[in-house]
Amino acid sequence: MAALKITRENFNKEVMESDVPVLLDFWAPWCGPCRMVGPIIDQLSEEVEGKAKIGKVNVDEQTELAAAFRVSSIPTLAVVKDGKVTAIQIGARSKNDMKNMLGL
Repeated sequence: MAALKITRENFNKEVMESDVPVLLDFWAPWCGPCRMVGPIIDQLSEEVEGKAKIGKVNVDEQTELAAAFRVSSIPTLAVVKDGKVTAIQIGARSKNDMKNMLGL
């Protein structure tokens, strides 16, 4: 399963009400490091299916979500578990780092 496109409209259902941890990738198409992380995010979304969700938030389109997470630099990765932010990392990360953030 590919990473979910997270928007203001589906944020509560897909992230806040999720029964599994959610890794959010805050990105933009013009961001070089974000494009490097993109394939890793897609691989990870398949590997963790059923154990976690992976979502992508385009900061240019979802300015309110970016502001709510205080995103000042991208890529920014955030984990939400049980409706609470449990981890935030700024910058490109390895797949293992992302798994560790999710507790997997």
